[in-house]
Amino acid sequence: MSAKNKKPDFADRFVAALHNVRSLHNVGSIFRTADGAGIKKIYLCGITPAPVDNFGRQRPQFAKVSLGAEKSVEWEKASSTARLIKRLKKDGYKILAVERAKNSVLFYKTSKSVICGSKLCLVVGNEVKGLPLSVLKLSDEILEIPMMGNKESLNVSVAFGIVAYHLSSIMTVKKKK
Repeated sequence: MSAKNKKPDFADRFVAALHNVRSLHNVGSIFRTADGAGIKKIYLCGITPAPVDNFGRQRPQFAKVSLGAEKSVEWEKASSTARLIKRLKKDGYKILAVERAKNSVLFYKTSKSVICGSKLCLVVGNEVKGLPLSVLKLSDEILEIPMMGNKESLNVSVAFGIVAYHLSSIMTVKKKK
């Protein structure tokens, strides 16, 4: 395996959950980004489509965007995001949700002590409705991307990429001896 294709040291402790993301294009883009950011697994919750249909056939719209990333990033369907998060928390994961909320923090001000050495699950939500309160209440931190124009949010796959790469860059930093 070449160095450029080697999974990072933190890959076993970095996963993502997609809550009711409807668009095959968005999900495919998130898979491709997750591969690049070193995320080990994506949980496809609720109505979030899988890379294959119910008959096991590859979805062309998904494949066009993912460019095969579903082969290098593990994935699993989960009917309930809240139940999944409860299970991940029992397994020691810190849950980081991306959403605008009263108690959110700017994504780049996330505590490095929360990120470094921790098992992380990055959670993003539906393109229109975002994440429900039930998911936000279970989150250890709610991360917000500042918006400087008229729009209140970014496309879910873009937001995922910004935060995933930010977390990945912090997890990559080695502690000095």
